[in-house]
Amino acid sequence: MKLEEVKSALSKLERIAFELPNGNLVPNHFHVTEVGKITKHFIDCGGTVRNEEVVNFQLWNADDYDHRLHPEKLVHIIELSQKTLGIGDLEVEVEYQGQTIEKFALDFDGNNFLLTSKETDCLAKDNCGIPTEKPKVKLSEIQSTQSCTPGSGCC
Repeated sequence: MKLEEVKSALSKLERIAFELPNGNLVPNHFHVTEVGKITKHFIDCGGTVRNEEVVNFQLWNADDYDHRLHPEKLVHIIELSQKTLGIGDLEVEVEYQGQTIEKFALDFDGNNFLLTSKETDCLAKDNCGIPTEKPKVKLSEIQSTQSCTPGSGCC
């Protein structure tokens, strides 16, 4: 989900809720402790230099049970971050404390922001020799120089 989509969704909400992949909601007294731009400059396993940028929201739970972040306040924080940090309409990722700091992609179902699992991937599959799909082989078509017959002790 891109940043402008987040702002648009927030403008239609009376309350903010983030839903974890397991269906549980982040406690409603969460704080957004950071809105920032993360730049990743790296080289992939195929030797290609890459640059990636995302907007990062960090969610944090405090013992402040009376705190509720309202949509218009989060829009204000986002707009201040855009102006101060020069953030464009980038994809949003969310950090949240689970067993360790977990990073999620973001989606929206009309009511809640959904924290969705992120996965790693090889960016240079064409240079790694990793097949895009595992070849399908019919066992009946395999020619073998060895055979295993009943009673031969090979099975």
